[in-house]
Amino acid sequence: MIRRRHLFPLLFGSAAAKADTATSLQLVLAVDASGSVDAYRFQLQKDGYAAAFRSPAIRSAIRNTLTGSIAVTMLQWTGPAMHVVAVNWTLIDGDTTAEAFSTAIDQSQRALFGGGTSVSGAIDFASTLFPLCPFPASRRVIDVSGDGVNNRGRPAHHARDEAVAAGTIINGLPILALEPYLDEYYRESVIGGPGSFLIAARSYEEFARAIRSKLVTEIAGITPTPSHERTIPWPTAHFTGTS
Repeated sequence: MIRRRHLFPLLFGSAAAKADTATSLQLVLAVDASGSVDAYRFQLQKDGYAAAFRSPAIRSAIRNTLTGSIAVTMLQWTGPAMHVVAVNWTLIDGDTTAEAFSTAIDQSQRALFGGGTSVSGAIDFASTLFPLCPFPASRRVIDVSGDGVNNRGRPAHHARDEAVAAGTIINGLPILALEPYLDEYYRESVIGGPGSFLIAARSYEEFARAIRSKLVTEIAGITPTPSHERTIPWPTAHFTGTS
């Protein structure tokens, strides 16, 4: 059984190699690798994230941050103590580092294949990664994607509340393929913090579009309002100022 594990850091570009380089956002991408996620579905998630960081919209959003950069890491999660860092903290400060991060996602291997669905475990583990980030930022966000409710470990809202109290924002991307009302669960038990929001993908095939829209909002630091629902007719979007 694979337990918590860190891969060697993947740092790209001269700016990325400089520890203590200030950036606008520390972003943890938490990707569901539980038993309900078969190889095809997992690949769609990977492809969606890789394509997102190749998109002009996201690269423009990064350029328009205060520092012109963000720090990102990606983890895979399943059970309460089953997590793998697939791509370590990387400073994205232009097209070259954005492309390198996308390539690292493409080349990352799935390391988890079951163990339950512990959203709380994903939040708890993601929270431990922020102190390890060598690029300081005033804003910390955990981006949780998944296709099921928490069924292992402590309740998700307990982990959410602790992370929010520590100054972290949690946003969600529920995939409704297996549980059509999973967005309601994410709204009540997963997302939290000022300006937190979720965007729901109705199927795995819609994941790429959903994550691109979500990342643009996160990177830009927009405080969403309910009116944004009308601007994203597919997939659906839900926002909350606090949770």
